Amino acid sequence: MSFLSPLFLFGLLAAALPIAIHLIRKETPPKMVFGTLRFLKNTSKKLILFQQIQQWLLLLLRAAVISLLVFAFARPLFDGAIASLVDAAPESSVILLDVSMSMRYGERNAQARAAAQDLLAGMSAGDEVAIVAFGGSALQVRELSTDLDGARAFLDGLAEPGYDVTRYMPALRLANDLLESARHDTRNVHLISDFQASGMGNDDSGWVMSAGVRLNPVDVGEGPTRNLLLTDVRSPDQLIENQSEYEILARVRSTGSVHVDQAEVRLLLDGVETARKPVNLTDLSEEVVRLPAVFDTAGTHRGEIRVGTDDFAIDNSYFFTVDVMAKIRVLLVNGEPSPDWYEDEAHWLGLAIGGTAESPFVLTRSTPRDLDAELLAQHDVVVLLNAGSDVNSTQAGALNEFVRAGGSLLLAPGDRVTAGPFNQLFGAISPAALEQPVRLAAGDYLLIADIDQRHPVLLPLGTDWGVRFEGYWAATAAADADVLMQFDNGNPALLERAVGQGRVLLFASALDTEWNNLPLQGLFLPFAHESLRYLAQATEKERAYRVGDVIDLSTAVAEDATLTITDGAGVSTQLLAGNRLLTVSTAGFMNIDDGASVQFYAVNPDPQESALERIAPSALQDAVTNPETEPMQSEEVRTAQLIAEIEGPQRVWWWLLLLVMFMLLAETRVANTTYR
Repeated sequence: MSFLSPLFLFGLLAAALPIAIHLIRKETPPKMVFGTLRFLKNTSKKLILFQQIQQWLLLLLRAAVISLLVFAFARPLFDGAIASLVDAAPESSVILLDVSMSMRYGERNAQARAAAQDLLAGMSAGDEVAIVAFGGSALQVRELSTDLDGARAFLDGLAEPGYDVTRYMPALRLANDLLESARHDTRNVHLISDFQASGMGNDDSGWVMSAGVRLNPVDVGEGPTRNLLLTDVRSPDQLIENQSEYEILARVRSTGSVHVDQAEVRLLLDGVETARKPVNLTDLSEEVVRLPAVFDTAGTHRGEIRVGTDDFAIDNSYFFTVDVMAKIRVLLVNGEPSPDWYEDEAHWLGLAIGGTAESPFVLTRSTPRDLDAELLAQHDVVVLLNAGSDVNSTQAGALNEFVRAGGSLLLAPGDRVTAGPFNQLFGAISPAALEQPVRLAAGDYLLIADIDQRHPVLLPLGTDWGVRFEGYWAATAAADADVLMQFDNGNPALLERAVGQGRVLLFASALDTEWNNLPLQGLFLPFAHESLRYLAQATEKERAYRVGDVIDLSTAVAEDATLTITDGAGVSTQLLAGNRLLTVSTAGFMNIDDGASVQFYAVNPDPQESALERIAPSALQDAVTNPETEPMQSEEVRTAQLIAEIEGPQRVWWWLLLLVMFMLLAETRVANTTYR
């Protein structure tokens, strides 16, 4: 037997009251002196004994009435322990534990671990549970098992939250799949999270969990939040050596539920603070801060912008790198030199890229006959202007090796180039095979009709190309080449091809005024500069990456080198030869050491995780719960229902109260008889 309200059993102490009263009222008969006893009637001993029995019976009735009342209010049951009322049916559960970056705010992670342990403590032998630690996807998984001690050990061994973004749907889908093989009919998913709004992502598939699977949200993200975020930082990717001064722009925003009015922004270059400015957000939600920066030496500079103290320090820094290049060494090979500057093939390009101390280029002029491997090795970019047919096979081989080893080449064939020899000499590296030169009739011309506006060369130039082309080379693009510009008749105008570690651009016209008026246009100088800058860029390295990005190191290091990777937390790993894809998982500066040099890559957290806006747990619950699933009720409600189901057929306390009524009648009868 068990009791639904066992605290009422303390009322049994009241059963001692009648006994106490009986003992208190018990008196010793007084002795009285009579002159004679002849007028007193004798009382038999049997009557005295009967009265004593009545008094003891009355005492027991009164104690029994109190005891039965106590038992009635305690509501006895006769078919199991109280614990079985809650755990009447074994269940299969999946605990989804959010370990995204936002869980590092305050005590959220500790609260989440404690909530998970509480869930395990509430389970009974026979229940089975799986645990999934998730961020953007499942990070650590323990399959369904009845080993609750093993589940607790797994939970204790989980790594602390890292820099992952929050995504609920992949974790919920996995939990639903795990419960497909569950052994019990009662199936629950316990989602422990801060319920960050960005965790919903862009999932609009309308997916819901299987019928019968209930979602129990456990919210550990309640309370006010204070956070400052660098939402946007503008810094240069690359600079040329003589362009040493620059301005870094940083946009600061207060993103928490409690507005932060004052802050301070600091700029550190190579670990040394170089600038500091206050930020006043009293009347604003965000402000742009301008920080002066000086890059006075060539190489990779590591920059960090720090914003003032708040309650979420993990996103208070933004990391970036700036590659300061030495002046770009350009070898200009002139295939049609002339004493008349207007007729000289290299006059206009040479004028655009050289001749001043402020120029980012160091220009060397040459002719095809001077071209050799030694001369090529001294330069970053080679420009062949109206040259190709007069280059011999040895020189062409040297150019091929130069490009494959990381050098770059700009081809601008003109009227002195012959298609056959050109294709034979440069077919392995040229972005296109030349077919024939085309000269349009007088007064006729072509325009640029299609431009890849996202390409680094063309992005700064816009789309307003008013250049008139009266001559061009009809060409067929190589299979692995990209067409960056086209004439309005569909022929390619500018093509690019990656060859080994280097790049080749082919401009299907001349870079003087013989076939077009491009040198006379205002965009000629930026076109020449952007083309050469792009070709001289050693790698496609970005100024800053995000956690989760995949970096292709194949263009930055040799394929046969073993790389030592040291992440922002100081943890070192090795990347074996042949593997050049690296997924970044930690914010900070990542060092890539190939044994000969060290390169630096900046990595930042995804800004989505710094947006601490929340969604109502019930909104997520409603979105993914199958309409055929009954709502999950609280433990108290389920206990009350089980009590009603188990207690209903018994109603023992009703009979106890009825018995009390009869005993009260009996007590009244006995009391009247005893003391009459």
